[in-house]
Amino acid sequence: MCRALYVLCLLFLLVACGSDDSSYTDIEDENRVLDFPQPDFFPSPTYDLEANPPTEKGFELGKKLFYDGRLSSTGVISCGFCHIQEFSFTHHTHIVSHGVNGALGTRNAQPLMNLAYMEDFSWDGSAAHLDAFPIIPITTDVEMNESVGNVIEKLKADEDYQSLFAAAFENENIDADNMFKALSQFLIMMVSADTKYDKVMQGNAVFSEEEASGKAVFEAKCASCHSGILFTDQSYRNNGLPINPEYNDIGRERVTGESDDRYKFKVPTLRNIALTYPYMHDGRFQTLSEVLNHYDSGMDHTENLDPIFINDNEIGIPLSDTEKSQLLAFLQSLTDDNFILDQRFSEF
Repeated sequence: MCRALYVLCLLFLLVACGSDDSSYTDIEDENRVLDFPQPDFFPSPTYDLEANPPTEKGFELGKKLFYDGRLSSTGVISCGFCHIQEFSFTHHTHIVSHGVNGALGTRNAQPLMNLAYMEDFSWDGSAAHLDAFPIIPITTDVEMNESVGNVIEKLKADEDYQSLFAAAFENENIDADNMFKALSQFLIMMVSADTKYDKVMQGNAVFSEEEASGKAVFEAKCASCHSGILFTDQSYRNNGLPINPEYNDIGRERVTGESDDRYKFKVPTLRNIALTYPYMHDGRFQTLSEVLNHYDSGMDHTENLDPIFINDNEIGIPLSDTEKSQLLAFLQSLTDDNFILDQRFSEF
């Protein structure tokens, strides 16, 4: 009798454990939708999160793609090669992007954060949607120098990617649409909104006297272009950079074909600006002090110079040495240390 009862109990435990294991496996296999990290004080995303909601599996696939050199023709240059997390996903110290076989591009790699709030992408706005943005570096000959079709064939031949795409998307297809959606799922989760500035605005920190003075100077002399919580009005402007004859980059005109857009480039965000040097679309300035000196006394009256910089036939933004020092202190408060250390976005 006791032995029979023992056997029955043992069978019950085995069935129960088996049932628990099955439930656990189901949970593990579920492709959970991630919570988009929307700060209360940010605008609504421009990216359609309903059309391509970030998921656990999609994010991991996008991350693997981001750091995979096989997206380039040589198998070496990945997205993460030019967009390094430690420097807010820029190409630290490199004036312009470095591509396959040592090829040099013509523009400085832009930071990758808060892309879910941007209206278009690249220095000249040549990508109108985030899903299309990676096509530019992948196919540009001085960057990754590859075709999208070749990339897809490489991914199809890889067993890991076969499993990853099947887990991330219901149709399980390894195709361009899913590849770009996965990359976007990785990129849109890169929200940077935890700077000292943000803490002060929420009442959780206090500016130093110099930072507070710098904020006042910034609001009076810089916020017309670097406006709002994103620190960019997302417009295209000519800020009086002397034309670099090596590139003669015509900027926004390359996209629109309009001569009025010649030498205009997108106003960059100033979030994490202390980490994203060198500065300007061609990386000509190594320090923020050089940038401030340009606006104070280094502008050229080039074609299509933005009227905001013209006052009584004088060009530029007058800045005293004290104001420059105060501005530099304020700009340091826009650094988000937690963002650049966030292991979710790290290659390793």
